[in-house]
Amino acid sequence: MSRPAMFSPYRTILGLPGTLSFSLTGWFARLPLSMVGLGLVLLVSATTGSYGLAGTISASYVIAAAVLAPVQARLVDRHGQHLVLPLIAALNAVALGGLIVAVRAGVASPLPQALAAVAGASGPLVGSYVRARWTHLLEGRPELHTAFALEALLDEVVFMVGPPLVTLLATTVSPVAGLATAIVAGIVGACLLAAQRRTQPPVHRPGGGQLVKPPLGWPVLGPVVVACAGLGALFGSAEVVVVAVATDAGHRSASGLLLAGWATGSMLSALAMGAMRLRMPPMKRFRLGAAAIAATMLPLPFISHLGVLGVVLFLAGFAISPTLVSSMAVVQRTVPAARLNEGMAWTTTGMAAGVAAGAAVAGQVVDAAGGRAGFYVPLTAGVLTVLVAFVARTPRRRAAADVAGPVELTTT
Repeated sequence: MSRPAMFSPYRTILGLPGTLSFSLTGWFARLPLSMVGLGLVLLVSATTGSYGLAGTISASYVIAAAVLAPVQARLVDRHGQHLVLPLIAALNAVALGGLIVAVRAGVASPLPQALAAVAGASGPLVGSYVRARWTHLLEGRPELHTAFALEALLDEVVFMVGPPLVTLLATTVSPVAGLATAIVAGIVGACLLAAQRRTQPPVHRPGGGQLVKPPLGWPVLGPVVVACAGLGALFGSAEVVVVAVATDAGHRSASGLLLAGWATGSMLSALAMGAMRLRMPPMKRFRLGAAAIAATMLPLPFISHLGVLGVVLFLAGFAISPTLVSSMAVVQRTVPAARLNEGMAWTTTGMAAGVAAGAAVAGQVVDAAGGRAGFYVPLTAGVLTVLVAFVARTPRRRAAADVAGPVELTTT
C-alpha cells in the first residue's frame, strides 16, 4: 500500500465537518489520563518523602475513577456532553487543587485520600465521549473502524507524551508544576470539547408515561468487560515487571525506553489498521487479538537481555491496538445508542480495575521471586483473557430503532 493510499481513510474521516476539531481537542483533554497518577506520586513523594502515602492517594484516585465511571457516563447519555463535561471538569480541577493544597500543608489522612477519590470520580472519560461522537457520525459505515483506530493511535501518543512531560515539570520546575499542568489541560480540553455541540451524540432524556430503559446487552458486554479487566491486568503487571527487570539488570532508566517501544508498536499497528478495510466481525478480531497478546507474553519470563526484551516488547505492541479497537467495535454493536457512553465506560472500568489489580499482584510476585518471574503474571492474565473472550457471545448489529434517535429512558 502506497503512503498516500494508506492515509486516504484518515483524510476521509477527518474531512467530515467538525471531526478534526473534536478529535484533536479530545487528544488534548486526554493528557491528564497519563499525567495525574504519576503527578500525584511525584508530588506526594517529593513533599512528604512517603511512597506509602503516595500509593494510597494514587489508589484512591484510580479506584474511584473505575467504580464511578459508568455513573458519570450515564449522566452524559441523559444530559449531554455539553452540559456534564464542564461541570465534572470543574469539580475535578477543584478536587485536585484542594489535594495539592492539602499535601503541601501536611494535612493528615484521610482528607488527601478523600480529595483524590473525588478527583478520580470526576475525571472526564474523554476517550469514551470522543468515540461516542465518531459512532454517532459514522454508525453503520466502514469508516468507523478507521476512526476507532485513530483514537487508539492518539491514546498511545497521550501515554508517550504525558509521563515524560509531568516528570520533567515536577523535577525541574516544581513538584506542583506537573499536576497543575494536567489540571489546566483537563479543564480547558473538556470545555472546548463540550462547546462543539454539533458533533455530540443526541441527548436521551426521560419522557412521560411508563418508561422502559433499553438493556445494555450484558450477555455480550459482561464478558467483554471482564476480558478488558484481564487486558488491564496484563498491562498493569507488565509495566511493573519491566521496571523491576531493568532495575535488576542495573539499568533502571532503560525501563522507560522498553515501555515506550511497547507503546510504539501499538501506535504503528493502530495506524496500519485504520487504513485497512476489514471484513472480519469485531468479536472474532477481538478474540484473535487477545490470543495474540497472550502469545507475545510467552517468551518474556525466559529473556534476560534487555535488548532482546525491547525487541520482543516492540513486536508485542502490534497486537494491542487492534484488540482494543475491536473491543470498542463490539461494544458499539452491542449497546443501545441511548446508553453508548455508559457501555464504553464499563470497558474503561474493567480496564482500570485490571491495571490496579495486575500491578499489585505483580509487585508481590517480584518481591517474592524476582523480576523475570513477575512476567508470569501478565502471561496468566493474557490466558484468562483469551478464555473469557472465546466464551463471549457474538453481538448482533444494532437494529435501526436503536440508532435512529432518542429513546425513552427510566430514571433507574
